[in-house]
Amino acid sequence: MGRFVQGEDRRQDFLLPASLEDYVSEDNPVRLVEAFIDDLDLQALGFAGATPADTGRPSYHPATMLKIYVYGYLNRVQSSRRLEREAQRNIELMWLTGRLAPDFKTIANFRRDNGPALRGVCRQFVLLCRSLGLFGQAVVAVDGSKFKAVNNRDRNFTANKVARRIEQVDASIERYLAALDWADREPGDVAEARTDRIEEKLAGLRRHMQFLKDMESQVAAAPDHQVSLTDPDARSMNSSGRGTGIVGYNLQAAVDTTHHLIVAHEVVTQRNDRVQLVPMGLSAKEAMAVDEITVIADRGYYNGDQVLACEGTGVLPCIPKTHTAISIKTGMFSRHDFAYDPEQDHYTCPAGALLTKSSTRSDRRDDISHYRNLVTCHSCALRPRCTPEKTKRLKRWEHEGVLDAMQARLDHMPDAMIVRRRTVEHVFGTLKSWTSSAHILTKSLEKVRTEISLSVLANNIKRRIRIFGVQPLIQAIRA
Repeated sequence: MGRFVQGEDRRQDFLLPASLEDYVSEDNPVRLVEAFIDDLDLQALGFAGATPADTGRPSYHPATMLKIYVYGYLNRVQSSRRLEREAQRNIELMWLTGRLAPDFKTIANFRRDNGPALRGVCRQFVLLCRSLGLFGQAVVAVDGSKFKAVNNRDRNFTANKVARRIEQVDASIERYLAALDWADREPGDVAEARTDRIEEKLAGLRRHMQFLKDMESQVAAAPDHQVSLTDPDARSMNSSGRGTGIVGYNLQAAVDTTHHLIVAHEVVTQRNDRVQLVPMGLSAKEAMAVDEITVIADRGYYNGDQVLACEGTGVLPCIPKTHTAISIKTGMFSRHDFAYDPEQDHYTCPAGALLTKSSTRSDRRDDISHYRNLVTCHSCALRPRCTPEKTKRLKRWEHEGVLDAMQARLDHMPDAMIVRRRTVEHVFGTLKSWTSSAHILTKSLEKVRTEISLSVLANNIKRRIRIFGVQPLIQAIRA
């Protein structure tokens, strides 16, 4: 073997350390896991079996099962079967559980039966972070990310997907019918065998067509006109790239900008983020126990009704306005080029003319006001860049002042979007790499929420260890 490092002979006798304690160093994260879980009131959190039964076979204590799962998610081992193997061979897990090794069914049932309690453990860790003063600045970045469910795209049906597949099956049937006519005209045994194969194909296509017809009626009857066969709660999610959409769930997370801890999260089935600002802002405010909280989000959260609903709640949203007007792309003036005077209630155009409120509302909406100039537009030199109509018209929502106040807050935070990106984007990348390389393991919305909460808890524990270290955290928990 030359000058390489040599291993020991397998037949050589040697003395192992006397106890498992000698294998686990003082700064090992499993010591923090034990200290945190032993400090929890599992009965108050609602764990089943926290109080043992007087009769029957003894069960595993919920603390033991919880330690197995927290350790597993900290080390990217989420499968119950893999956790069963780790409990039998992993020295750290042996130390943590006292060499108990439940079977995979017991481990899986614990996660299935204690979903709300497990989510409560995640909230308890956030409260612990708050008690240690980690949330000094009441500023969070909110974003959403799509997580792939166990449901394949071919097992998800919408009205457009069903119509497209029916069209494809129709074309295939026509093609096989033409091939069948051609085979009927050919003599010999080869043509007869080919006819049998084509008829088999046609029978399969007709069965599939009937399945699609049945699915079409199910999709039409569904509340959101969507049906998933493997995971009924999974939904088709939008994606920026063509043909890259997934069937899964939308994870909403609020991350504090100081230590990048996830202070609040929720799993939803909505495909976009337009109605998530209020619930995430209020959840983050409650978790951080502050009177006012600044919420930074991207344009996907821009919704006037949601911003208005934040008024008076202590949630201060900072979201850039969306610019969707066609005039911006064509080089013409947009409504953002018109200055509004709230005292005089009029707009000033780029040429200096005034647009005053009209008494008529052609769209019959009581909360929309119309502003126009009937005097100088026809002779204005900037009219070609302003409007192709006779006069320039603007619409203003009666609560537009709320949006203007939000824009003013954003103007005082020029790096807000940079802070948002570096705060929340890497968190989703970490969670996805930990969750699974393929998809979420569990099915149904409630079970997925439990699985994601365990991943969030593992993320926060690792962030805390990086900030403080293991032993200072253990001392803080026991203080």
